[in-house]
Amino acid sequence: MNIDGADWLIRDYRPADEGAWLRCRVLGFLDTSYYDDVLVSKPRHAPGVGLVATAGDDIVGLCDASIDEASATIETIVVHPDFRRRGIAHALVQHTCERLQRAAATTVDAWTREDPGTLAWYQAEGFSAVFRYLHVYASTPQEMERATTPRPGLMPRNGHFHAWESEEAILRERFDRVYGCNRFMKAI
Repeated sequence: MNIDGADWLIRDYRPADEGAWLRCRVLGFLDTSYYDDVLVSKPRHAPGVGLVATAGDDIVGLCDASIDEASATIETIVVHPDFRRRGIAHALVQHTCERLQRAAATTVDAWTREDPGTLAWYQAEGFSAVFRYLHVYASTPQEMERATTPRPGLMPRNGHFHAWESEEAILRERFDRVYGCNRFMKAI
Protein backbone atom coordinates (compact mmCIF):
# COMPACT_ATOMS: atom_id res chain seq x y z
CA MET A 1 0.00 0.00 0.00
CA ASN A 2 1.12 3.56 -0.53
CA ILE A 3 -0.51 6.05 1.82
CA ASP A 4 0.60 9.72 2.08
CA GLY A 5 3.85 8.85 0.32
CA ALA A 6 4.91 6.39 3.05
CA ASP A 7 5.12 2.76 1.98
CA TRP A 8 3.71 0.30 4.48
CA LEU A 9 2.12 -3.10 4.37
CA ILE A 10 0.26 -5.41 6.69
CA ARG A 11 1.40 -8.94 7.34
CA ASP A 12 1.12 -11.67 9.94
CA TYR A 13 3.10 -11.28 13.14
CA ARG A 14 6.21 -13.49 13.31
CA PRO A 15 8.00 -14.55 16.52
CA ALA A 16 11.12 -12.68 15.35
CA ASP A 17 9.02 -9.45 15.50
CA GLU A 18 8.67 -9.54 19.28
CA GLY A 19 11.27 -6.86 20.14
CA ALA A 20 10.00 -4.44 17.49
CA TRP A 21 6.38 -5.27 18.49
CA LEU A 22 7.17 -4.33 22.12
CA ARG A 23 8.90 -1.07 21.09
CA CYS A 24 6.02 -0.05 18.82
CA ARG A 25 3.50 -0.79 21.59
CA VAL A 26 5.41 1.23 24.20
CA LEU A 27 5.90 4.23 21.89
CA GLY A 28 2.31 4.06 20.66
CA PHE A 29 0.93 4.05 24.21
CA LEU A 30 3.34 6.65 25.59
CA ASP A 31 1.07 9.67 24.98
CA THR A 32 -2.12 7.90 26.09
CA SER A 33 -3.60 6.94 29.44
CA TYR A 34 -2.01 3.50 28.90
CA TYR A 35 1.48 5.06 29.12
CA ASP A 36 2.53 2.74 31.95
CA ASP A 37 1.12 -0.51 30.48
CA VAL A 38 4.59 -1.80 29.62
CA LEU A 39 5.17 -5.44 28.72
CA VAL A 40 8.45 -7.36 28.61
CA SER A 41 7.11 -10.06 26.30
CA LYS A 42 4.27 -10.29 23.82
CA PRO A 43 1.19 -12.00 25.27
CA ARG A 44 0.15 -15.16 23.47
CA HIS A 45 -3.52 -15.22 22.49
CA ALA A 46 -4.45 -18.57 20.98
CA PRO A 47 -6.50 -18.89 18.98
CA GLY A 48 -6.34 -15.46 17.51
CA VAL A 49 -5.06 -13.05 14.92
CA GLY A 50 -1.78 -11.14 15.10
CA LEU A 51 -0.99 -8.57 12.42
CA VAL A 52 1.72 -5.95 12.08
CA ALA A 53 2.11 -2.98 9.78
CA THR A 54 5.63 -2.51 8.49
CA ALA A 55 7.46 0.34 6.81
CA GLY A 56 10.64 -1.11 5.45
CA ASP A 57 12.10 -3.20 8.26
CA ASP A 58 10.26 -1.29 11.00
CA ILE A 59 7.03 -2.31 12.71
CA VAL A 60 4.86 0.81 12.74
CA GLY A 61 1.53 -0.66 13.84
CA LEU A 62 0.06 -3.79 15.34
CA CYS A 63 -3.24 -5.45 16.06
CA ASP A 64 -3.78 -8.61 18.09
CA ALA A 65 -7.16 -10.22 18.66
CA SER A 66 -8.28 -13.31 20.51
CA ILE A 67 -11.21 -15.52 19.57
CA ASP A 68 -13.57 -17.37 21.90
CA GLU A 69 -16.15 -19.17 19.76
CA ALA A 70 -18.29 -16.47 18.08
CA SER A 71 -16.82 -13.61 20.15
CA ALA A 72 -13.51 -11.91 19.54
CA THR A 73 -11.58 -9.25 21.45
CA ILE A 74 -9.03 -6.79 20.14
CA GLU A 75 -6.29 -7.19 22.72
CA THR A 76 -3.95 -4.51 21.35
CA ILE A 77 -4.13 -2.05 18.50
CA VAL A 78 -1.59 0.73 18.24
CA VAL A 79 0.31 2.76 15.67
CA HIS A 80 3.79 4.23 16.18
CA PRO A 81 3.41 8.00 16.78
CA ASP A 82 5.48 8.87 13.69
CA PHE A 83 3.08 6.92 11.44
CA ARG A 84 -0.32 8.03 12.74
CA ARG A 85 -3.06 9.51 10.55
CA ARG A 86 -2.08 7.44 7.51
CA GLY A 87 -4.88 4.87 7.67
CA ILE A 88 -2.76 2.19 9.30
CA ALA A 89 -5.04 1.57 12.30
CA HIS A 90 -8.10 1.47 10.03
CA ALA A 91 -6.41 -1.07 7.75
CA LEU A 92 -5.25 -3.17 10.70
CA VAL A 93 -8.70 -3.37 12.26
CA GLN A 94 -10.33 -4.02 8.89
CA HIS A 95 -7.96 -6.92 8.07
CA THR A 96 -8.27 -8.25 11.62
CA CYS A 97 -12.08 -8.23 11.43
CA GLU A 98 -11.98 -10.02 8.07
CA ARG A 99 -9.78 -12.74 9.57
CA LEU A 100 -11.98 -13.00 12.66
CA GLN A 101 -15.08 -13.34 10.50
CA ARG A 102 -13.44 -16.16 8.51
CA ALA A 103 -12.74 -17.85 11.86
CA ALA A 104 -16.52 -17.75 12.61
CA ALA A 105 -16.51 -14.77 15.00
CA THR A 106 -19.68 -12.71 14.73
CA THR A 107 -18.77 -9.89 17.13
CA VAL A 108 -15.59 -8.14 18.14
CA ASP A 109 -15.07 -6.00 21.19
CA ALA A 110 -12.27 -3.78 22.43
CA TRP A 111 -11.55 -2.18 25.78
CA THR A 112 -9.97 1.25 25.99
CA ARG A 113 -9.62 4.11 28.42
CA GLU A 114 -10.99 7.59 27.99
CA ASP A 115 -8.58 9.18 25.53
CA PRO A 116 -10.97 11.29 23.39
CA GLY A 117 -9.23 10.57 20.09
CA THR A 118 -9.30 6.82 20.71
CA LEU A 119 -12.98 6.86 21.70
CA ALA A 120 -13.85 8.82 18.55
CA TRP A 121 -11.74 6.46 16.41
CA TYR A 122 -13.59 3.36 17.66
CA GLN A 123 -16.92 5.02 16.93
CA ALA A 124 -15.75 6.00 13.44
CA GLU A 125 -14.76 2.35 12.88
CA GLY A 126 -18.34 1.24 13.59
CA PHE A 127 -17.95 0.20 17.22
CA SER A 128 -20.56 1.16 19.82
CA ALA A 129 -19.85 1.81 23.49
CA VAL A 130 -21.66 -0.88 25.50
CA PHE A 131 -20.15 -0.77 29.01
CA ARG A 132 -17.96 1.43 31.19
CA TYR A 133 -16.27 1.09 34.57
CA LEU A 134 -13.31 2.82 36.22
CA HIS A 135 -9.60 2.09 36.61
CA VAL A 136 -8.36 3.75 39.79
CA TYR A 137 -4.65 4.01 40.57
CA ALA A 138 -3.37 4.67 44.05
CA SER A 139 0.08 6.00 43.19
CA THR A 140 1.28 7.31 46.55
CA PRO A 141 1.26 5.91 50.10
CA GLN A 142 -1.39 8.51 50.99
CA GLU A 143 -3.66 7.34 48.16
CA MET A 144 -3.11 3.72 49.22
CA GLU A 145 -4.23 4.61 52.75
CA ARG A 146 -7.44 6.00 51.23
CA ALA A 147 -7.93 2.83 49.18
CA THR A 148 -7.10 0.08 51.65
CA THR A 149 -7.45 -0.92 55.26
CA PRO A 150 -3.98 -0.94 56.82
CA ARG A 151 -2.76 -4.30 58.13
CA PRO A 152 0.08 -4.84 60.63
CA GLY A 153 3.38 -5.37 58.84
CA LEU A 154 1.92 -4.61 55.39
CA MET A 155 3.01 -1.34 53.81
CA PRO A 156 1.15 -0.92 50.48
CA ARG A 157 2.66 1.75 48.24
CA ASN A 158 0.57 1.67 45.06
CA GLY A 159 -2.31 -0.23 43.56
CA HIS A 160 -4.68 -0.62 40.63
CA PHE A 161 -8.38 -0.96 41.39
CA HIS A 162 -11.61 -1.34 39.45
CA ALA A 163 -14.69 0.63 40.47
CA TRP A 164 -18.22 1.30 39.24
CA GLU A 165 -19.12 4.50 37.43
CA SER A 166 -21.45 5.52 40.24
CA GLU A 167 -18.37 6.27 42.38
CA GLU A 168 -16.62 8.37 39.72
CA ALA A 169 -17.04 11.86 41.21
CA ILE A 170 -15.73 10.95 44.65
CA LEU A 171 -12.89 8.83 43.27
CA ARG A 172 -11.73 11.66 40.99
CA GLU A 173 -11.58 13.91 44.08
CA ARG A 174 -9.53 11.37 46.05
CA PHE A 175 -7.15 9.98 43.41
CA ASP A 176 -5.02 11.65 40.74
CA ARG A 177 -5.34 8.79 38.23
CA VAL A 178 -8.89 7.66 37.47
CA TYR A 179 -9.72 6.48 33.97
CA GLY A 180 -12.98 5.38 32.45
CA CYS A 181 -12.49 1.95 30.89
CA ASN A 182 -14.83 1.58 27.93
CA ARG A 183 -15.96 -1.56 26.16
CA PHE A 184 -16.73 -1.06 22.50
CA MET A 185 -18.39 -3.71 20.35
CA LYS A 186 -19.42 -4.25 16.76
CA ALA A 187 -20.86 -7.01 14.63
CA ILE A 188 -18.54 -8.41 11.98
